[in-house]
Amino acid sequence: MAISRRQLMLVPAAIGVLVVVSTVSQPIQGQARVQDELVPMRDGTKLAVSIYLPSGNGPWPAVLTRTPYGKDAGDPAKNEARYMANGYVRVLQDSRGKGKSEGTYRPFADDVEDGYDTIEWIAKQPWSNGKVGMTGISAMAIATYNAAMSGAPHFVAAFVTAGRGFTTPDGGVPMQHIEDWSRRQGVPPPQNPRPTFRTWGPIGPRDLRAFSDRIAVPFYNIGGWYDIFEKGILDGYSFLREHGAPSARNAERLMLGAFGHGALSGSLKYPADGGDIAMGDPIRWFDYWMKGIDNGIMKEPPVKYFVMGDTREPGAPGNVWKTSDMWPPRATATSYYLSANHTLSATAPTNAAKASFIYDPKDAVPTAGGNNLGLDRGPMDQRPVSSRPDVVKFETAPLREAIEVVGPLKADLTVSTDAPDTDFMVKLVDVYPDGYEALVNDGAFRLRYVDGFDKQTHIEPGKPYAISVDLWATGLVFNAGHKIAVHISSSNFPRFERHTNTWEPLASYDQSHKATNTVWLDGRSRIVLPVTQTYANRPATGGR
Repeated sequence: MAISRRQLMLVPAAIGVLVVVSTVSQPIQGQARVQDELVPMRDGTKLAVSIYLPSGNGPWPAVLTRTPYGKDAGDPAKNEARYMANGYVRVLQDSRGKGKSEGTYRPFADDVEDGYDTIEWIAKQPWSNGKVGMTGISAMAIATYNAAMSGAPHFVAAFVTAGRGFTTPDGGVPMQHIEDWSRRQGVPPPQNPRPTFRTWGPIGPRDLRAFSDRIAVPFYNIGGWYDIFEKGILDGYSFLREHGAPSARNAERLMLGAFGHGALSGSLKYPADGGDIAMGDPIRWFDYWMKGIDNGIMKEPPVKYFVMGDTREPGAPGNVWKTSDMWPPRATATSYYLSANHTLSATAPTNAAKASFIYDPKDAVPTAGGNNLGLDRGPMDQRPVSSRPDVVKFETAPLREAIEVVGPLKADLTVSTDAPDTDFMVKLVDVYPDGYEALVNDGAFRLRYVDGFDKQTHIEPGKPYAISVDLWATGLVFNAGHKIAVHISSSNFPRFERHTNTWEPLASYDQSHKATNTVWLDGRSRIVLPVTQTYANRPATGGR
């Protein structure tokens, strides 16, 4: 789970992983020295670090990255020279059980304790001035959030991209591609029957919310609209802004760009600066917090976000950076109702109707883009999958004026099934005039959690139930002439695990059953969009 700084490609050696060929200090391009050490953790396990020292005499502040991808990969002169040139020691560490570190790798399970022990070890070294920062992308960002939960007293500042500090139910439907990542890391999932059912309490074992009194670290949080950890970045920022230690609450910063967990797939290409600028400048952040340099970063608005727009019409509104004093920005919650003639309308239907489809777990709707890990990602065309009979579609008329939507998305639906249990999948789609169906974002809901994710309810076949589907968030202008669409199905595989339409899990999907699933179109089913602005007469550009 790593993203390169400029090309945003999924390569494990992209950020914070460098080549080390010796355990003794050596010069790098005549400017810095590198040394390897084994750092003992509290249980005696030794974790490998590479230490990159600036030229001259210290002590210096240090910036740590903890990685499961191998600290010895990559080019140290290319990746770390800027830190050293700016007077920082760069410390790279193999996660427990990875690379040259001892122990057994358990994804993120040991990061709180190991993060604490490593930070405090760094602070005691003769080259350290006692101030330690952390930075990382993806798995390395998660390790940084976890280290903040430890309350390490010498942890001063953090700069993270595409990570998360806690998990949420995501509608109660496990993400299959997250499990596939663990398998690629040598941690095969348990061979339990499928699908996976669990109950969710309010706080997990490695969760920012359980350690709020310890977290005094100012975070610069960077997320992508099409990233697998978009929600994690947003939730982490919002929680720390409100519940972190008082000294750090107002210091939290958030930036959102037009990128995914790797380069966006499909034919829609946003301007290059929509992703590249979003990678931010960690040196500027660390200079303020670790060196006391008043470079103006804390005088800037706390939220910066890229508003995506029509990528095919020159001068269309959107495709600009904006700022806000809050997340989400001020918006008007605007409902679009699902109607019997498969339209979306600002007016609720007055006649009761319903739309049904048959979901077969053995013939699941394949994933086509979105906020994925290790799969194609981004605003891919949905037409190859949306024409299936197990997908029902609802669209507005072509928009007379452009509509800007920034913030959280949700779909409130009334649904039923003839099965003991099933899933519902919802997609928000931007339909271009030429028919291209660009995926904006999606979400899922497992019906047994209709009464809350901390319990499982046996549903009655055919009975309507009200559910709310979290579609995460976006920042997008639906251009004039486009249509807003909602697609509903019961599968999106392998983004989400397939449901067998049974109450108990099954040993094989060969034993699964078909289900007839229904959306009720009586005014209770709608999508709610946070509209921040409309563009009458389609002006040439957006603005701050």
